[in-house]
Amino acid sequence: MSTARLTINLYTLASNWQALDAKTSCETGAVVKADAYGLGAGPVSAALAEEGVRNFFVAAAEEGAAVREAVGPDATISVFSGHMEGDSDLLLQHNLTPLLNSPEQFRRHRQTLPEHAFGIQLDTGMNRLGIEPADWAALRTEIEPLNPSLVMSHLACADEPDNPMNRHQLRVFRELTDGSAAPRSLAATGGILLGSDYHFDLCRPGIGMYGGQPFADAKPVVTVDLPVIQVREVEPGESVGYGNSWVARRKSRIATVAAGYADGLHRAIGGGIDAFVADRPCPVVGRISMDLITIDVTDLPEDPERLRILNGHQTVDDLAEAAGTIGYEILTSLGARYSRGYIE
Repeated sequence: MSTARLTINLYTLASNWQALDAKTSCETGAVVKADAYGLGAGPVSAALAEEGVRNFFVAAAEEGAAVREAVGPDATISVFSGHMEGDSDLLLQHNLTPLLNSPEQFRRHRQTLPEHAFGIQLDTGMNRLGIEPADWAALRTEIEPLNPSLVMSHLACADEPDNPMNRHQLRVFRELTDGSAAPRSLAATGGILLGSDYHFDLCRPGIGMYGGQPFADAKPVVTVDLPVIQVREVEPGESVGYGNSWVARRKSRIATVAAGYADGLHRAIGGGIDAFVADRPCPVVGRISMDLITIDVTDLPEDPERLRILNGHQTVDDLAEAAGTIGYEILTSLGARYSRGYIE
C-alpha cells in the first residue's frame, strides 16, 4: 500500500465509552463533533449507538446530518453552536437540537422553528459560548415553560482537578439552574473524572472515548502505519533531511516513509519520538517534512516494509507532548490521505 494506513478500533472506542459510563450514575452521551475527532462520524456514531448511546453532540448543524444517517431517527443530536442564521432547514430536516447561546439565537429559534426542540447553553465563566447570567435571569421565565431538552455549560479547566475554576463553575452552574425541570449537563471527559458533583443528569465524554488524556485508563483507539518508500545507508558525519538537523554518528540505515505534516504528523514533533516494528522502537531522525519522515532502522535485523507511529506504546498524547500541543489536535489533524480501516 502506497499511502499511510489509519486503523480505528471501534471495539476499543466502545470499551472506553463503557468505562466512562461506569463512572457515572446518570445518562452518558457522546461528543462526535469534528467528524468524531477526525475518526469518522458515521462509523463512530453507529458503533456508539449500538452500545446504547442516545445523546450525541456536534459542533455545527452540518455535522449533524452524517450523525443522523448513522444513528437513525430516535437519538437526540445536539448542536453546540446553537441556531445559526441559515440553519433552520438543516435543523428541521435532520431533527437536530440547537443549544441556544444568546438571546438573539433564542429569538431566531422562536421565530423560525417555534415548535422545534431546543436546549440552552449557559456561560459559567469560560467566556466562549453560552447565554450570560444576566440574560438568563431575564429570559428564564420565558424559556423554561417551553421545556428545553437540556441546560448545559462547559468546564474550562476540567483536566486540572485542583484548579479552583472547576468549583467556581460548578457553583455558578448550580446557582443558575437549581430548580429547573430540564435535564442538566456540565461534565465532558474531565468533568466525569472530577466526580459525581459534576455529573448532574447527563455526561458527554469526548476525548476519553478516543483514547486521550485526561482519561488515564483509556485504551488506544488509533494505529497509524507508515509504508517505507526507501532505505538508504548513511555514513558517519552525513546529515538527513532539511536543515542538516540530524547528523549520523555511526554508519546508519535510514528508512523514508510516506507521511508527513500534511497528514497531521506535525513538523514540530521532530526528535524524541519513535516508530515501531512490532515492539521494537526506531527513532525518528531529521525534520518531519510535508510528505516524508526519516527513521533510523539501523538496529533492525532487516529492512521493514512499514513502521507504526501510533500504537499502544506511543499514543496521541505522546505525539502531542513532543509537538507542544494536545492529543485533540493530533487526532483531528490526521489527514484525508490515509487509507482507513475499522475494527468492528
